[in-house]
Amino acid sequence: MSFASAPAPVASHQLLIFLLQLVLLLVLAFALGRLAERVNLPAIVGELFAGVLLGPSLLGFVAPAVSNWLLPADAEQARMLDGASQIGVLLLVGVTGCYLDLGLIRRKRGTAAKISIAGLVIPLGFGIGLGALLPASLIPDTTTRWVFAMFLGVAMCVTAIPVIAKTLSDMRFLHRDVGQLTLAAGLIDDAVGWFLLSVISAIATVGVTMGYISLSILYLIGFVAFAFLVGRPLVGRLMAFAERFSGPGATIALTVIVIMSGAAITQAIGLEAIFGAFVAGIVIGSARTAGQAKLAPLHTVVQWVLAPLFLASAGLRMDLTALADAGVALAALAILVIAILGKFTGAYLGARMSRLSHWEGLAIGAGMNARGIVEVVIATVGLRLGVLDVGMYTAIVLVAVVTSLMGPPVMRMAMSRVVQTDVEARRKALHDRWTEPPGEQPKAA
Repeated sequence: MSFASAPAPVASHQLLIFLLQLVLLLVLAFALGRLAERVNLPAIVGELFAGVLLGPSLLGFVAPAVSNWLLPADAEQARMLDGASQIGVLLLVGVTGCYLDLGLIRRKRGTAAKISIAGLVIPLGFGIGLGALLPASLIPDTTTRWVFAMFLGVAMCVTAIPVIAKTLSDMRFLHRDVGQLTLAAGLIDDAVGWFLLSVISAIATVGVTMGYISLSILYLIGFVAFAFLVGRPLVGRLMAFAERFSGPGATIALTVIVIMSGAAITQAIGLEAIFGAFVAGIVIGSARTAGQAKLAPLHTVVQWVLAPLFLASAGLRMDLTALADAGVALAALAILVIAILGKFTGAYLGARMSRLSHWEGLAIGAGMNARGIVEVVIATVGLRLGVLDVGMYTAIVLVAVVTSLMGPPVMRMAMSRVVQTDVEARRKALHDRWTEPPGEQPKAA
């Protein structure tokens, strides 16, 4: 492509709007995040609400002219903000993968499997059952009840790794065994959930064959095998070289490259980019050569800038005014109850079957019940495919909001009754050396 045919650069006004969006979202996310912490809620609550304030739920409702100027209905403008937030969520998930204690997962793989299976099958069945019972008026003419029911089941069974990661980090629970198990079980649920979403999407558009399903499974297995058999030793050598000859700056740059490469690979083979970023983070952490302390600057930028931007951008997608319709409101209530009951009960039962305590089961259930931006993404896919109308889209987004907000208080209450082990204390000491912003003292769990 010649310079003459290259795309035009971003227009001056578009760049101005984008910069103003970034500034307002970050300012509000920071201020409301700190306010949330003052009232014993995790920062994620305030950071999500920052987007709600600027979105159609409030600013778009009380001052539509201002909202249309700040958030114009222009696809190119929206993609700029979406691209920035996607970088934030991928790095958040990737850096979180560095926390995962593979030794713990190997020791407790049966527990993680039981939690993930129960937390997947029960809400999937509940969602399909609800989809079969909802009034036909809520199902778009562009789809069938069977496809709608299956899609609703997938929406009910997913977990939101980004929200779990941010919540556990904010609440200083990443070093706890419960936090590690929640991340591991959530990763399995999300991997299966994204695969099922791909199948439902194919059914809703061009149909699906056993060959398509088999190929997707092979891609999933092949990527994980490649990541650990080839990627881990290669990343270990590159990290050691970077630390020895180029210093911490090169280590951070290489970490970002590996995380983004993992995301790009899974996106290219039809899986979710978030899954690839998380696996890449696990590879970096398991290589044992990156030196977690040298990743502290990257963690600080992700935790205090990119993650809040991602969460605030997610809040922009929420339109609570659609709930004024009584039919939509009742359906939303039913979907919310089924979503919470299915996921919470499934994860809790899986934990109890693994002989974890009642309080550990409640904490894991609350963590896996958080749906966050993953639910919003699934709802957007459903709207694009014609499986959902605007009303059902809003109802599923409501699940994302409520479950993300209700999880932290329940988790804090449950974890206050779970005694910290010596192994967890040592893990926390290691993490505190690289997770806290400069000048801030580690907070007690």
